[in-house]
Amino acid sequence: MNSREWLLCPNCKKKTRVQICENTLLKNFPLYCPKCKQETMIDVIQKSIILTREPIVKT
Repeated sequence: MNSREWLLCPNCKKKTRVQICENTLLKNFPLYCPKCKQETMIDVIQKSIILTREPIVKT
């Protein structure tokens, strides 16, 4: 069984609404954080977050 973890915002380090498993693979994923209200493009490979583009501030 795959263990699932909440994906943390790379900016504020709070939980987002996305969960990942140990075998999750994301490329150019627009991660939105409801706490800091920013969207960041990320890659996720084996539970490791790689920032691909700086945050986009939503107004």
